[in-house]
Amino acid sequence: MQRALILLGVLLVAIGLLMPVLRKVPYIGRLPGDIRIERPGFTFFFPLATCILLSLLLTLILRLVRR
Repeated sequence: MQRALILLGVLLVAIGLLMPVLRKVPYIGRLPGDIRIERPGFTFFFPLATCILLSLLLTLILRLVRR
């Protein structure tokens, strides 16, 4: 359990450091299926399609690494 928590912490830090770089990647967060609601004084954004795509990509990479 300790290793899992340490790994999760390192992963979160790495994602936080990569966020400025990932924002420059085209189409990330702008795919069809990403939900964006804008109203005066309120913006709601949920990247549903981007989350699904990244999940599939990470699953594929992890399966290839484990073999």
